[in-house]
Amino acid sequence: MFNQLTGTSPGRFLTAIRIFMAKRHLLETPDSVTDITYRVGYNSLGTFTSRFTRSVGVSPTRYRSLAQEDDLPPLVPPAARTGHGLSSVTGQLYFPSEVGPVRVYVGAFNTPIMEGYPQACDILDEARPFHLHVPDGLWFIRAAAVAVDDASLRHQIRPPRLVGSGWAVRTRGGRAYSTDVQLREVTQLDLPILLALPELDGARRRRLTRAGAGAR
Repeated sequence: MFNQLTGTSPGRFLTAIRIFMAKRHLLETPDSVTDITYRVGYNSLGTFTSRFTRSVGVSPTRYRSLAQEDDLPPLVPPAARTGHGLSSVTGQLYFPSEVGPVRVYVGAFNTPIMEGYPQACDILDEARPFHLHVPDGLWFIRAAAVAVDDASLRHQIRPPRLVGSGWAVRTRGGRAYSTDVQLREVTQLDLPILLALPELDGARRRRLTRAGAGAR
């Protein structure tokens, strides 16, 4: 039942919550990394640092520095790649009404959690299908829509505007697959986004160019 509601096991869900809470403490408090390690339930600084780095993409210390300076690197889609053995995954994004201008990140992950860098990603600033190229494997297609701009100057993590997921896709042999994604508002049962995104984690929240923005 828990897996059906959240998309993952209780243990992995708890781990994701711990890392997400660590991100909040790093960005919103002056507490040391060591103090935060114990506060979120880890007994080893080394274990916490390794898990955080793998999930977020940067170490705890670097995450705090980059986020506070609003210098988190953008998630850049890998150069379009095709070749023997790579399969394509495409799909449409469906939005609820009255969303407003958003940028949508779509990624192929090897777990149901948006953690670490995706195997493939697409960033949409306009209404169009998403396109991903992935090797053989089982991929979880996850999407997050972030607001185009936010004038907030507070040092705190902001949730995405919308989230969504497609069916898990098992690819092989360079074939073409499709899975659509219905975006919706975030609920308490949704897994947190652990991968650092400048629009969600940065101190100033990068203002995105409105020209062409608003994928909906």
